[in-house]
Amino acid sequence: MSHYKSLTDNELFDLTQVGDKYAFEEIYERFNGLLYIYACKLVTDKEDARDIVQEIFVYLWSNLNIKIKSQLSAYLYTAVRYKVFDWIDKNKSKSNYLLSLEHFSETGDCITDDYIREKEFASIIEKEVSLLPAKMRQIFEMSRRQHLSQKEIAEILHLSDKTVKKQMSNALKVLRLKLTSFISIAIILFIR
Repeated sequence: MSHYKSLTDNELFDLTQVGDKYAFEEIYERFNGLLYIYACKLVTDKEDARDIVQEIFVYLWSNLNIKIKSQLSAYLYTAVRYKVFDWIDKNKSKSNYLLSLEHFSETGDCITDDYIREKEFASIIEKEVSLLPAKMRQIFEMSRRQHLSQKEIAEILHLSDKTVKKQMSNALKVLRLKLTSFISIAIILFIR
């Protein structure tokens, strides 16, 4: 095995191409440290640099039909440089995705959830309003849906202003009592 140390890089590579494991080990010993130092200059994380170099050697061993037109060292350094470019692109996409996800989680609203909660809340309010006594419900709906003033409601229904005011006050008290627990839960959910 010591005779492998005397062989040139390209002679070792030729032996590797026919499956000589010891020739490959010699190439690994010659270039692993140098390629690692080179990769560390290109990427900040030492583990990433180590992974990049390992990927180059795995590729070199698993593809026995590689044709090298120049020196093996030039090929390996170029391979590391291109692998670093791939790594940067992959991490930039990953980083952009994570930043986008973080931004959404901080500022984005869960519109669907809010919409569903809003619809449920409106449905509960409608149900409780429908359970009000007939005259009280009519006054409440005229005020809230038709946006009529108490004076206008009194004129339309031929009631006194005080009666309309009292019916509205009673309707709000009844609704407040029935909806208090739901409103508390809704506030907690909407604030999140």
